[in-house]
Amino acid sequence: MKTGIIGLPQVGKSSLFRILTKAQLSEHAFANPREAHVGVAKVPDDRLDRLAALYNPKKLVHASVEYVDVGAIGQEALRETAYIGHLRQVDALTHVVRAFEDSAIPHVGEIEPLRDIKNVEFDLMITDLGQIEKRLERLEKDLKKMRSPELEHEFELLKRAKAQLESECPLREMEMTAEEKKRIRGFMFLSEKPILNVLNINESSDLGKELEHAVRNYKLNEVVSRPNAAATAICGKVEAELSQMSDADAAEFLSSYGLKESGLVRLIRTTYALLGLISFFTVGEDECRAWTIPANTRAVEAAGAIHSDLEKHFIRAETIHWDQLLEAGSEANARAKATLRLEGKDYIVKDGDVMHVRHSG
Repeated sequence: MKTGIIGLPQVGKSSLFRILTKAQLSEHAFANPREAHVGVAKVPDDRLDRLAALYNPKKLVHASVEYVDVGAIGQEALRETAYIGHLRQVDALTHVVRAFEDSAIPHVGEIEPLRDIKNVEFDLMITDLGQIEKRLERLEKDLKKMRSPELEHEFELLKRAKAQLESECPLREMEMTAEEKKRIRGFMFLSEKPILNVLNINESSDLGKELEHAVRNYKLNEVVSRPNAAATAICGKVEAELSQMSDADAAEFLSSYGLKESGLVRLIRTTYALLGLISFFTVGEDECRAWTIPANTRAVEAAGAIHSDLEKHFIRAETIHWDQLLEAGSEANARAKATLRLEGKDYIVKDGDVMHVRHSG
């Protein structure tokens, strides 16, 4: 999964990228405002950590998310081929929005997150509209030369997409059939990508409640109610401090703010929910690993996420939910209790399932 981090100037976008990916980049690395930086963030998962404590494996592998940090967004940046090329390649967008006050960090006008969200959304839609208009012009010429069902379907779909954008609604909200979604995905439209708006708020003594109510307090309820969009909040200053601490110190630090988890854990969890993703686990003395798959994935397809041969030669999957396995204390005990079961290829994998694939390969 690849996520693009976008935002207006001075919102804490690149700081978030560094914290998420633990990228050891100096400020000099960000001297070129149009250069993209790519990093990988480990997906925190307490369930996997607890399973690893049971097995004490030689190797522990968390799921990961690839993040791409590009320069500050705006209509000028979106006219640059390299800039827009980076954004077209991502699966989702994380839009960092300034909601903090800091006289040392300049900001034009009042700090108003909802306005900034709408302005960035508008820029994305304008970019897509320009792309659609060019393609429609080309299709009109091609259809005059030779009509075909394929071209006609594309022409009608893009006309609908154009009307959607002209009504100031992003393409992620447009109703489409599975076939139409597949067809439009090839254009890599920016406003069609799922978007997570991340409020970067002030540090406060009551940070836990501030984070919990940030979406409501900044009037983003309408934003999160729309299709394929979500919002969450972090405090970049606190997250930067947490990133330098040991796990024990971080837990104590979070507790002092009335928090049970970091904003980054919440951010990644919200991203998974937005994209309709879940995790299942494979465990053993050699390795405990988390695998990311779409919700409603069949067992045989989940096996393919591990290795294509497992999907091809799939027989059954030994399956148990992670908490049942911990409660049993071992797979042998789980078999005795009949909580470890055999599932066929059409079993729908649940978030938190532990699977061992039996195969004929």
